[in-house]
Amino acid sequence: MSIRPEAVRVLVHGGSSPSAEEVERFFSARVAGYAKLLTLILSGMYAAGVLLALVWARPYFWAVHLHPTKLIHLALMAIGAGAWQLARRASCPRWLVSAVDVVLPLSVTAGVCAAGATAPAVSGLFLAPLLFSALVLLGRAALVPSSPRQTVLVGLATALPTVAAAYLFAAGDPGLTPPATPELVGTGVSFWMLALILATAKISSVIYGLHRAVAQAQKLGSYVLGEKIGEGGMGTVYRAEHALLKRPAAVKLLLPDRVGPDSIARFEREVRLTAQLTHPNTVAVYDYGRTPDGLFYYAMEFLDGLTLEALVRRHGPQPAARVIHILSQAAGALAEAHALGLIHRDVKPANILFCERGGLPDVVKLVDFGLVKTMLNEGAPGLTQAGALAGTPHYLSPEAISDPARLDHRADLYALGGVGYFLLTGHPPFEGKHLIEVCSHHLHSVPVPPSQRLGAALPPALEQLVLDCLAKSPDARPRDASALQERLQGCARDAVWSLAEARAWWQREAVELRAP
Repeated sequence: MSIRPEAVRVLVHGGSSPSAEEVERFFSARVAGYAKLLTLILSGMYAAGVLLALVWARPYFWAVHLHPTKLIHLALMAIGAGAWQLARRASCPRWLVSAVDVVLPLSVTAGVCAAGATAPAVSGLFLAPLLFSALVLLGRAALVPSSPRQTVLVGLATALPTVAAAYLFAAGDPGLTPPATPELVGTGVSFWMLALILATAKISSVIYGLHRAVAQAQKLGSYVLGEKIGEGGMGTVYRAEHALLKRPAAVKLLLPDRVGPDSIARFEREVRLTAQLTHPNTVAVYDYGRTPDGLFYYAMEFLDGLTLEALVRRHGPQPAARVIHILSQAAGALAEAHALGLIHRDVKPANILFCERGGLPDVVKLVDFGLVKTMLNEGAPGLTQAGALAGTPHYLSPEAISDPARLDHRADLYALGGVGYFLLTGHPPFEGKHLIEVCSHHLHSVPVPPSQRLGAALPPALEQLVLDCLAKSPDARPRDASALQERLQGCARDAVWSLAEARAWWQREAVELRAP
């Protein structure tokens, strides 16, 4: 399935934390980004110094750039670049990245202070260490996820060379006059550093907390949410992974703007009913839950394939033997559901997935029981409104249009016949410019035989079975899904879709199917 990612944020209490590997990768990436930023700042400052020397002091260019100040600057650039490359390596251990996080701001600040100590005495130079320390500490607080305690410790370590350098620079400042003294400057810089440390600790607290909140917000129970992969009438489906088992899953979340007593009841009923189904061609439900904020979700198996709608859209009408193979599996899934008293009511190509499972190709999975109706509890209040039109118009049975409150399992057989018609011809049984026209065809029109619509011969038994499923009267259709499956198996004797053909098709089309 090829739907672009879309982030979801649902705050859930009790969600599991990210794995240690995920935390380490994130931390390493942020430390590497911080080291990169410092390297770029130092490089920019050095380049600006070169440009100024060329413009204003060209006769003294080499004297300026061979001065110890510039050599220390070059050394700091090398330290920053080395830390950047070290932290970005996937094989770099966590303890070493943590060491880089602490040593880098300290070494860069101390280096800048040492460079200032070798520079000629300039009035006001004592402010330079404070300004650069502010840049170093604020950059770290913004980029590196760190606890406030760790941020305070790094800030205190950085404050030592900063205050010492400010005092020494003030002592040699030719423009410093009473009442200003080196002691007063050192004390003032100390207070400024304390304020800076407290500010960076608060920044770290907020960003660190947001990072943890987002990590929790991407979880529902034990599942870590990923990209959005679909949306239906009842909710949105996201790709997910079990935090501990690392098992891929699909999580369906009831859309917040559709939450109401009836929709919640239907959503809960959907997951309970779907969880009863164990047929291999029905999507398996793993888990179900409700967040403290009142949002409902359930986790089901993730199917890496494509819908029958996408299959026909990409590859056109399918061979009759393959259609028999597909319909037989779908009929088996419906047979189990009907035996439990469940009617799907929305059987359509988009709700039948087509994938490889356990090394087997062409495995069909029936999904989305969001409109399911129970034949054993017709009177559930609020769950099925009398006269409500439910399902997709192109695959609605006549009785679903004229008397939806009284339809039975044979409505699903009509829809499955429509799916077969679509697979064979590339078109639904009836088309129209609007809903009323399509529904009118279902009520009154006789479908064009699939072979005539396709313009090619089809196995007579299969064509007749599809037309029987599309009969206006439920009594004229196959008795039930098991009877439909038996007739399909009879058709398969004359049109065999082999395992070798299926595997060859999947191997040939694998790249295209997984392309976005």
